[in-house]
Amino acid sequence: QVQLVESGGGLVQPGGSLRLSCAASVSIFNINVMGWYRQAPGKQRELSATITRGGSTNYADSVKGRFTISRDNAKNTVYLQMNSLKPEDTAVYYCNADRYGLGPNSGSWGQGTQVTVSS
Repeated sequence: QVQLVESGGGLVQPGGSLRLSCAASVSIFNINVMGWYRQAPGKQRELSATITRGGSTNYADSVKGRFTISRDNAKNTVYLQMNSLKPEDTAVYYCNADRYGLGPNSGSWGQGTQVTVSS
């Protein structure tokens, strides 16, 4: 089981930026898909972005062009750079490690980090 620890959340004004980090307890080199998901109050958890072992990325339409996911295999860390933040980006952001590419529910989750976008 992969242990994941997210950090970097906080309070930011609309239009601002944050960078989330997800540190894994094991090497992520062989983990097929690493992802960031978010859950707003009263809503279901949803995809924000994923990145494969080969570096291919996928983004939700709501964050495309504003968020960038990256992975540093040497540091066992995945990042989510979030720019031009909007109030609707407010949510708890969760990191996911999907080792075999079977979908996020088959993988490991972090404890989440709160992002609040408000003036």
